[in-house]
Formats: sequence, C-alpha cells, structure tokens
Amino acid sequence: MRLFLAINLEPTIRRAIIDATSALRDAAPTLSWVGEARLHLTLKFLGEESESIVGPLSQSIDRVAQRHRTFPMQLGEIGAFPNFRRARVVWMGIEREPRLELLHHDVELACEQHAFELEGRAFRPHLTLARVRDRTDVEELRMLSRASKQVEFGGESMVRSVDLMQSVTGKKSEGGRTTAGGRESRGSHYERLHAAPLRPN
Repeated sequence: MRLFLAINLEPTIRRAIIDATSALRDAAPTLSWVGEARLHLTLKFLGEESESIVGPLSQSIDRVAQRHRTFPMQLGEIGAFPNFRRARVVWMGIEREPRLELLHHDVELACEQHAFELEGRAFRPHLTLARVRDRTDVEELRMLSRASKQVEFGGESMVRSVDLMQSVTGKKSEGGRTTAGGRESRGSHYERLHAAPLRPN
C-alpha cells in the first residue's frame, strides 16, 4: 500500500483553484496536471507499507487530531520548484500558519513512533498543481511563468481532519478530470482510508 497523510480541501475550494489556474494549463498543456479531485496538502509521505500499519497509525493520528482545533488555511501564491526556468513541480502556496506548523510537527512525532523517519527538510506547505515532463521545452516554461504572474487567487479552506490516504495505481472513472485544458496525471487515484477529525471550535 502506498500511503500518505494529507489535509483534503473543501470541494468548493478545489473547484475554485481549477478555475483560477486554467490559464496555466492553457500555457503549458504538456505538463502532468493534477486533477480537481486529487488536490490536497501532503503532511507526510509514508511510501509503500503493509496493510497492518493502517490501524495503529490511524489510532496515533486520532490522538494527534484531538489535541488540535479546526482552523482555516489561506491559499494563493503560484510558484515552481526549484524555479520556473528549471521547473519540476508547479505549486500553489499556503500562507504561514502556526497552527498548521504545529499540527505538522505533531504528525511527524506520531509517525516517528511507528518507525517512520523524521522529515529532514523544513516544512513548506503547498498544493502540487502539476509535474513537469522531461520533454517540456524551454519556451513552454517561459509561457507558464508569464501566465503564473496573471493568476489572482486568494482562497481559504478549513482544516477539519488529518486523512490517511492510499494512492492506488490505475484510472478512476469519476472526479479526476481537469476541465480547462492541459493533461491530467492519470496514473493513480487516491482513496481515504481513515479520517482523524480535529476538535471543533
């Protein structure tokens, strides 16, 4: 099982992101664009694991979630790793939020108890919008960079749960298509195995 822990976005925000970033997909149609149903914030990638970890890890994440209250996170900035000229990943940024950083920290510690290594890099919360294919040419990346400067988006999504997700290889028939140009990455779809709800405000 290929597992990760994520914060899933509210459906209205996912739709708004797709609408607001349509110019990016038009500018760079050869990129592997993430479909609407798959937009999420990864808290921790766990990799290939045995099904036996699902129960114990879910219980640990439940305990973490109950120490945190729901809160909003703000989305908006468009960027690329490492930059647009040599882009490998196109992303939408999430504003610095101490409550999100603390939640991520507690999730890391809970995972460490199950022998997962602590993340060595600083937490840079973002939504992956697209992955750049090796054959993407320089001019297409220039057009993408110019289009990114025209995107104006400021959205808010409530963080209500930490979800244990499974990436399943193969096409999914519903909910995975982009609707405004560009190719969607169709190699897998995501299934939620467990939701650990945060405490309501």
